[in-house]
Amino acid sequence: MRIIVISDTHGNYRALSSVFTRNGDADWFIHLGDGEKDLDHFILDHPELASKMLHASGNCDIGSLSPGYVVLPLPFGHKIFATHGHIFNVKGGLEKLVSRAKSFGCDIALYGHTHVRYNKYEDGMYVMNPGSASCPHDGTRPSFGTIDISDAGVLLNIADV
Repeated sequence: MRIIVISDTHGNYRALSSVFTRNGDADWFIHLGDGEKDLDHFILDHPELASKMLHASGNCDIGSLSPGYVVLPLPFGHKIFATHGHIFNVKGGLEKLVSRAKSFGCDIALYGHTHVRYNKYEDGMYVMNPGSASCPHDGTRPSFGTIDISDAGVLLNIADV
């Protein structure tokens, strides 16, 4: 199973479209917020992929009806907790995010908001921020994440857009 994770597109439809169309065979696409209009536009252009899309509302997704977080059960006993992160104060640390993910029985926590790449495994929890697909704040190139899950395990990776 392959999952594509993107965040903080902030109006850069071209970046989102490029990542999603290059990975059209993925099982799931998760947008972690601050780009809901970009995602809506993509779904209008590619309705065949709509059933594979999940979205968490970001602090810049004004008027969004999307939830602040989503939980996605996966094969092999894994479960994803995905959020933009602002409601868990991720700029101040990841404790609240990880705690909430664990409360849902998740072993993978995804967040955005900081525009900074992060990818670690610690104490049984995979934690990833794919960075920003349009305007990173860490001096790196725009990026997105991939998650590959099989009976052999979980592999999280961050790649340049």
